[in-house]
Amino acid sequence: MNDECILPVFEQRISVRAFQDRPIEPEKLQRCLEAARLAPSACNSQPWTFIVVDEPELKHNLAQATTDRGLPLNHFTLQAPVHVVIVMEGGNLSSRTGGLIKRRDFRWIDIGIAAEHFCLQAVAEGLGTCMLGWFHERKVQKLLSIPRHKAVALIITLGYPSESKPRPRKRKPLTEMIRSNRY
Repeated sequence: MNDECILPVFEQRISVRAFQDRPIEPEKLQRCLEAARLAPSACNSQPWTFIVVDEPELKHNLAQATTDRGLPLNHFTLQAPVHVVIVMEGGNLSSRTGGLIKRRDFRWIDIGIAAEHFCLQAVAEGLGTCMLGWFHERKVQKLLSIPRHKAVALIITLGYPSESKPRPRKRKPLTEMIRSNRY
């Protein structure tokens, strides 16, 4: 390991909601997917499947499933050249047993880690992402032929940001988040 710090990648990582009309090089997309694949997971269960959606009509229909008139979110998804849908898989026996004992579904945590690995690699590639939790799950399942018993965990939009400089982010100061030895 060298002395380089990866904090600049974290500092540049924002949710991008405006994309250039520019295709993504396949090798960049592959490196983002590889970064997600390498993410740690409870008991190495790797409870995810990634569906890359870049076919224009299908992508358009998928984008339509991320918004509605009742809550007009995510209109920017129509601009993104690629959508990556993360489907939650069952996990392995060890992680499921541990989850039952702890009353916690570790798959959600695992998928969050894999998604962030994807997004951080995207930053390193000069790309932008936005993780979407708001979408019509049944519509997404139908569009992508995902079995009804599988959960669609997240959709990540991917593309070149239309703004060259990331907007400033509001974050609490570290002093408000850190405790030493006790709460």
